[in-house]
Amino acid sequence: MGLLYLGTPLAWEEAKKYADHVRSHGITQFLNTWKKLKDRRGFELQWGDEIEYMVIAFDDENKNAKLSLRQTEILAKLNAIVEDMSADVPDHVSVPKFHPEYGRYMLESTPGSPYTGSIKDLLSVENDMRYRRSLARKHLKPNEIPMSFTSFPRLGVPGQFTEPFHDPVNAVSSHSLFLPEEITNPHARFPTLTANIRRRRGSKVAINLPVFFDEKTPRPFIDPTIPWDRNIYAEDPEAKNGAALTDHIYLDAMGFGMGCCCLQITFQACDVSDARRMYDGLIPVGPILLALTASSPVYRGYLADVDCRWNVIAGSVDDRTEEERGLKALKNNKFRIPKSRYDSVDLYISNDWMNRPEYNNTNPPYDEDIYNRLRENDIDDLLAKHLAHLFIRDPLVIFSETIDQDDTSSMDHFENIQSTNWQTMRFKPPPANSTIGWRVEFRSMEVQMTDFENAAFALFVVLLSRAILTFNLTFYIPISKVDENMARAQVRDAARSQQFFFRKNVYALGNSGGSSTASSSGATSPIEGTPRKKDRKLRNCFPPMPIPEDALRNRRRVEDEYEEMTLEEIMTGKGEDFPGLIGLVYAYIDTLDVCLDEMARLKKYLDLIHRRSTGGLQTPATWIRNFVRSHPDYKFDSVVSQEINYDLLKAVDEIERGVRCEPDLLPADYPDNAKDQSHLNGW
Repeated sequence: MGLLYLGTPLAWEEAKKYADHVRSHGITQFLNTWKKLKDRRGFELQWGDEIEYMVIAFDDENKNAKLSLRQTEILAKLNAIVEDMSADVPDHVSVPKFHPEYGRYMLESTPGSPYTGSIKDLLSVENDMRYRRSLARKHLKPNEIPMSFTSFPRLGVPGQFTEPFHDPVNAVSSHSLFLPEEITNPHARFPTLTANIRRRRGSKVAINLPVFFDEKTPRPFIDPTIPWDRNIYAEDPEAKNGAALTDHIYLDAMGFGMGCCCLQITFQACDVSDARRMYDGLIPVGPILLALTASSPVYRGYLADVDCRWNVIAGSVDDRTEEERGLKALKNNKFRIPKSRYDSVDLYISNDWMNRPEYNNTNPPYDEDIYNRLRENDIDDLLAKHLAHLFIRDPLVIFSETIDQDDTSSMDHFENIQSTNWQTMRFKPPPANSTIGWRVEFRSMEVQMTDFENAAFALFVVLLSRAILTFNLTFYIPISKVDENMARAQVRDAARSQQFFFRKNVYALGNSGGSSTASSSGATSPIEGTPRKKDRKLRNCFPPMPIPEDALRNRRRVEDEYEEMTLEEIMTGKGEDFPGLIGLVYAYIDTLDVCLDEMARLKKYLDLIHRRSTGGLQTPATWIRNFVRSHPDYKFDSVVSQEINYDLLKAVDEIERGVRCEPDLLPADYPDNAKDQSHLNGW
């Protein structure tokens, strides 16, 4: 979550008058940063995670699990505690940070300072995550739990799903049939963002998820919990006029998407070129890890026939007008915009030789005036198109106090557009007046129920990022195929039922096999036959990728570079030329000076991912679905009742604390490991 200004936000009719002003000055701010830092090299590897929690209040007497709307009070207490801690701990100790999020029941946590590339830091991630969770838990009410759970199963059901109760009749920002105004963080940014999306769009957002048809689910499925005839807001008739689809679960507010929790990882690159390589390298991995982390099969009290939140969030902030969505003729030089502003990446941006023009095959719209301005200022074609594409969007929240800025010392107008393009990856220029370098954010993963799982996926992404740069790997496939993978990643049981497009040979320099990979990366000494000394620290600066003499002459057709693979094949390997993503990570670890104990700890994380990709362990979404369907209160009608929800979240809390064993979900020794670390030594 970005900086939250204290100021006066403009309603849409006023804010849109300044849209061109924000875009123009945002590009000026980017150009000023580019000119200062485009040649800066040598930034160290620093990285961090963001984990979001929802605070659950358990009512044991009535068997109800509700969302606690005490975010403001909780954060004030936690931040006061953290501030006191910061004054007393040594400089090398990382004091955790807690941040607000969209939902008034949500908390976001990050490490107090970035992790480095040391093996010690790599292996401290789970413990750091556990400490943050335990600190939050310690300062909640006795019946409240901070849970890293992607989507609250009964958000928006009739009755009491929040503590305290609020009625959706007062949903003055969203005009939702289901979510009260009080579900939203009260900071002016959030209700303004909600209202301005609705006003710009010209209607409420409309998200329809296919219902999971069980044995006794009515056919056709017409949701009896929708207040079809409510007549409070002008948009109330939208549901019965076609916005709510038969056989689907209808959601009508930003809170259904931005109220979900996720796991995100941000890395600092050595320089802008490496950041662009990293961005491109991880784009095809986004759908793969979305499928592997799938955790959200229940919405508004019903089992859905999807396992992920992604399209829910995309729909929840879809501010496109009917013209932009292709439902009416375009007017006033607007764009047809194929996607919501929250969606998968549209353009590869690396200017290395291996990025072929054919990979950017979807021709997304971009602002030609902004593109030409960037080109006139020596921004290359790919990066210029990337920025000009992001800047077709309007700024949604403008504070009157920040309209006029010093473009030499601020990036706020740039970030106004950049930070409201929520894509699977984000290329992040340095903030103004900071020592931070060029960064890349990996954004597709669903948050996991335990810190062991969250740490495993965080470490995997970090190690894979090093393997990409160390071994000169290429995962390029056409962007259109990445889009198809994103759709497949969200279907029910995608990890087992779906195949995904992936590259057959991932070695940009034509190598294959672990030894060739190590050789190509400089893992041997310049002295013939002398092994290169292994690194004790993850590297961040890599030599530019050489262009093989025949690289451009002997290229295969793009269509021959990839094929459909199962998740197991993508993760564990297929054929002689592709050892799988896990194999590549192990090959990279082999270049490090890792002791036996450290290797054993890393292997536990990688084994979790390996077993999930082969079906040896279930995704959280599959486990949740099975829990619901095996509950004695379940009527096989797709309905997740109050009691089922209560028992589900109680079980999740017990699993996270290591007092409940679920061998279909986690390794059999997880409970013992969780208990071993539960004491979390203080400072």
